Amino acid sequence: MLVHAHPDDETINNGVTMARYVDEGAAVCLVTCTLGEEGEVLVEDLVHLDADHDDTLGPHRLGELRAAMAALGVTDFVRLGGDGRFRDSGMAYDDQRRAVARDVLREGIFWTTDLLDAAHELVPLIRDRRPQVLVTYNQMGGYGHPDHVQAHRVAMYATQLAGVVGYRPDLGPAWSVSRVLWATMSQSRMRSAIAELRAAGDSESFQWFDSDASGETDDEGHPMMAADDAIAAEIDGTAYISRKLAAMRAHATQITEDGPFFAGAAVLGDRMWAHEYYQLASGVPFPGAGWADDLFLGLGDEE
Repeated sequence: MLVHAHPDDETINNGVTMARYVDEGAAVCLVTCTLGEEGEVLVEDLVHLDADHDDTLGPHRLGELRAAMAALGVTDFVRLGGDGRFRDSGMAYDDQRRAVARDVLREGIFWTTDLLDAAHELVPLIRDRRPQVLVTYNQMGGYGHPDHVQAHRVAMYATQLAGVVGYRPDLGPAWSVSRVLWATMSQSRMRSAIAELRAAGDSESFQWFDSDASGETDDEGHPMMAADDAIAAEIDGTAYISRKLAAMRAHATQITEDGPFFAGAAVLGDRMWAHEYYQLASGVPFPGAGWADDLFLGLGDEE
C-alpha cells in the first residue's frame, strides 16, 4: 500500500516499484489523499481548470491518475475517504524557498483536517487490504508540502491504530503492517548525477541541488534525499522505466517534457528515474547487509 498526497506523487516517487510488484503478482493499492485541486496547470490550453478559474482541476487530474495507473498496471487505487473528501491545501514558499503552508487557507483542506478524522478513513483500508508493506513520505513530506507532511502523519498514525485489536472494531479486524517505508532519494547518487551534468556543460538542471549540497540549507542536504547509510532498500526499475515515464507523461497538467522532471535527460537518459530508494521507518528490518533489492525481503508469506 502506498499513501500519497496528490495524483502524480505516486508515479514520481514509486512508479517502477509499483510496476514491478504488479508484474510479480503482488496486490498493489494506492491511496491518494486529495485530487490536487490547487496544483499549477502547466498546459496553456487547460489553465482555465485551475483553482483561480473554473476550479475543476481535481476531476481532470483524476483522469490523469487513471491513465497513469493503466500505464503502471495498477487497478486498485482509491482516494482517501472518497473523491473530494479532502481538498488539496496548496502551498507557499518561505524566504529560503522552502515549501510551507499558505497564509490563507480554504475550508476542508487536508492540511487542517483533524488527524484522527483522516486516520479513520485510512484504518479500514489498511484492515481490508492487509498490506505487508506500507510506503509513504518522511516526516518532512519529502520537501515540505503541507499535504505531504499530513499524508505522512495520517499514514503513520493509521498504521498504528489499524493494528490495535480493541480499537474501533467497527472499522474491520485489526491488521498490523509488517514494514513501513519512507520513499527517498540517494544523496550520493544525486551528487554523482549532478557532477556528470556539470562536467557535460549543463549548469542549469537541478540548480537547487547545488545550494543544498553545498550546505547553504543544512548539513545533510535536501530532506527528500538520504545518506547511503540511512537507505534500507533500492528498487532497480530499469526493466520498468518505460512504464514509469508513460505514467509521468499521463500527468500532463503537472509534468511537461521541457520541465524539471525531465531535466538532464540529454546526458543522463532515463537513469534519473530508474531507481527508487526507501528508508525503513518501522517494523521488520531487512535481513543482511547493504541495500535490500526487494521491499518484501524477510517477510515471507506471513499473514
